[in-house]
Amino acid sequence: MSVAAIIPARYASTRFPGKPLAHQTGKPLIQHVYEAVRGARLVQRVLVATDDLRIAEAVRAFGGEAMMTRSDHPSGTDRVAEVASKLDAELIVNVQGDEPEMDPRSIDALVELMQSRPQAEMGSLACRFKRAEDVLNPACVKVVLDANEYALYFSRSVIPYPRDARGQVEHPGNWLLHLGIYAFRPDFLVRLTQMPPAELERAEQLEQLRALHMGAKIAMAVVPHESSGVDTPEQYVAFVQRYRAARGHAGAEPARNG
Repeated sequence: MSVAAIIPARYASTRFPGKPLAHQTGKPLIQHVYEAVRGARLVQRVLVATDDLRIAEAVRAFGGEAMMTRSDHPSGTDRVAEVASKLDAELIVNVQGDEPEMDPRSIDALVELMQSRPQAEMGSLACRFKRAEDVLNPACVKVVLDANEYALYFSRSVIPYPRDARGQVEHPGNWLLHLGIYAFRPDFLVRLTQMPPAELERAEQLEQLRALHMGAKIAMAVVPHESSGVDTPEQYVAFVQRYRAARGHAGAEPARNG
């Protein structure tokens, strides 16, 4: 199966403008994401889809492949679809541009999931929460699955809600954290992006809710490898701290200006 991974990245993030170019680790954030995706065995091509020349130039500077897109896309999925329409791939993997800790093994697990479920039009991943505060954080998206491991719903709220515990999260591993990665059959990606944003999507600001609103089934796999997306400046600071701790603070690469 030919697999292309596309990383949508835009400069004008509402909560964190310029996020893809944040470089307190010595590398722009988008480079961390790109390198993680390049580590997947089952992905043959990796591209960054962006409407900002600064991001495209940063990607090309570290040897990555970038493709410019229109600037009026309402979502990252629409941006991915524009680039995907120019490729000849049997499976499109969309890794969010703010997932610097995406494990390459998780990407391969998603490709294998789609290979094993040819009837699935779309797929994604989740892992168990480790920290109660993350379950309560709206920036950490929760997902609930049915008995066949298809997604029932995604939300920024705590789902399922622990009524007997009065909303308190005692065992975070009972909740599933949605990881910022999707796989699409190319024809379904076209149909998905031809639909207008659904009311649920607009309310939660979660693109995958458009697919559920359409009645599509999203195949899910639960993986052991956590990936903490960078949605806010505070989450970026936490990522930088983890990155430096993993390498030793003194050995961290110096930040570059620009």
